[in-house]
Amino acid sequence: MQHAVGSPLPPPHQPGQEPAVGWSPAAHHPGAGAHQGPAPVPPPPPAPGFSGVGAPSGPVPPAPPPHAPAPPVPDGTGHVPLPPGGPVAAPSTPPATAAAPDPAGTTLAVLLIGPAGAGKTSVAKYWADHRRVPTAHISLDDVREWVRSGFADPQTGWNDHSEAQYRLARRTCGFAARNFLANGISCILDDAVFPDRPVVGLGGWKRHVGPGLLPVVLLPGLDIVLERNAERSGNRRLTDEEVARIHGRMAGWYGSGLPIIDNSQLDVPGTARVLNDVLARAIASPPNW
Repeated sequence: MQHAVGSPLPPPHQPGQEPAVGWSPAAHHPGAGAHQGPAPVPPPPPAPGFSGVGAPSGPVPPAPPPHAPAPPVPDGTGHVPLPPGGPVAAPSTPPATAAAPDPAGTTLAVLLIGPAGAGKTSVAKYWADHRRVPTAHISLDDVREWVRSGFADPQTGWNDHSEAQYRLARRTCGFAARNFLANGISCILDDAVFPDRPVVGLGGWKRHVGPGLLPVVLLPGLDIVLERNAERSGNRRLTDEEVARIHGRMAGWYGSGLPIIDNSQLDVPGTARVLNDVLARAIASPPNW
């Protein structure tokens, strides 16, 4: 609503207060009327047990307290408010007699780690598409490329701007994952997390999503990664030297205790099936990370 320049704005509506209907200045200022007579004499109080003319005799219900807060209006969107902190708690180990958990029907938060060309995005999309429960795929690169003007591409030189945009994209992905999970929707995120940067990598994802996040490393052979990278275009395609350097750093995940899938000889559906097996074991015995 627009108001004329110089006219005062209406007072803000306070919760629990009904707007005044038929408000008249004379109703609040006795001198505003054209004529003032003697003050009216109030009627005598009703007799006990009498509730008014024509009303049945009986006790009078108490009046509601003044300015009672209005009841909350239900949200028609059906969303669940996002709780503070990461809602994904560390999964509890089931008893030895319990049946093996089925990851296809369980609400999960998965972090798929791997170098460029490992097939993270393809596997994550396929895995999310073929689950029996609602599942979202959140790609760090897609979120990072939301920045159009002023996009800091690390391929043109890693600097403070590209580092800041990576961190911002991770926080955005983490918030989106928490929002989906709080509403009962599983998530799989993919990111090239390096083992030699634990605070920025796994530590950051753990802070953003929660301790129940299940990290899995996708690490095919270098020749496969180079071949897949050659099929890329645009800023997603790296030089062979950069691919080899990233792949060498990713080898540090061996011995970390995280599950590693070598999908050199696996297609996307086959890798997704192995991912389900790995997640079933991770649910039964969560990795320490």
